[in-house]
Amino acid sequence: MHFGLAIFPTATSISPADLARAAEERGFESLWFPEHSHIPASRRTPFPGGGELPRMYYEVYEPFVALTAAAVATRRLRIGTGVCLLVQRDPIQTARSVVTLDRISGGRFLFGIGGGWNAEEMENHGTEFGSRFALLRERVEAVVRLFTEERPEYHGRFVDFDPVVFEPKPLQKPHPPIHVGGGWPHAAGRAIRYGDGWMPIHGFGDLAGTIPRFREEVAAAGRDPAAIEVSVFGMGPDRGALERYCEAGADRVVFALPPRDRDAVLPLLDRCAGLAETFGSGATR
Repeated sequence: MHFGLAIFPTATSISPADLARAAEERGFESLWFPEHSHIPASRRTPFPGGGELPRMYYEVYEPFVALTAAAVATRRLRIGTGVCLLVQRDPIQTARSVVTLDRISGGRFLFGIGGGWNAEEMENHGTEFGSRFALLRERVEAVVRLFTEERPEYHGRFVDFDPVVFEPKPLQKPHPPIHVGGGWPHAAGRAIRYGDGWMPIHGFGDLAGTIPRFREEVAAAGRDPAAIEVSVFGMGPDRGALERYCEAGADRVVFALPPRDRDAVLPLLDRCAGLAETFGSGATR
């Protein structure tokens, strides 16, 4: 089982480069940054976590820029979007960002994607909330063609372009792994249809009990269950939960860090690394 870290990087948190170096020094396998382009002031959409929307959602850095800083500060650490809101992005330009980061990092990029939850944020990008998952599928299919085909083209309801020249291709072949964020059963189904991984969030339902069911659904769809990673997001340093996820066959557990400064984050990083050590030979087991 791999161990990773996730944080909302902001102007007042530990810097992306400092955190990446500290994570690599402690043996973590991956570092993930989320995305929100902005938060509309209306706040019509309730926060899925309940209560007031935390300040970090308003202040989070752009993920591809922040991850580039993390990439150039490290040599082995994998870097990922957790998640990229592809429904709010142009697919061709996003594919260009993915390829650039994958090549700059030496093939260490993990492409986490999701449909998002903030309806008015999407509306400001011209995205209709009710059709976001149909849009997401088309944009995923389009970027995969850009990554893999010599003269890619795509003609769908939402995405439409004639043959283009798109070079260079990603270092990772056929492309950086696409990890689909969200819960059971809907996001799990999307991961089975067009993903290389499923990224559910810890604390929503009996996730440890769901992972074996997910593997069964993967096999029933004619795909190799071992070829689709399960990455549990948003964990705290909870030994009991880690044991359950390990027994259930999770491929990766990603600890959630608060967006605080270096002095506050590093002790928590040490605690998570020590806990990961008990599950094998370090955080990258």
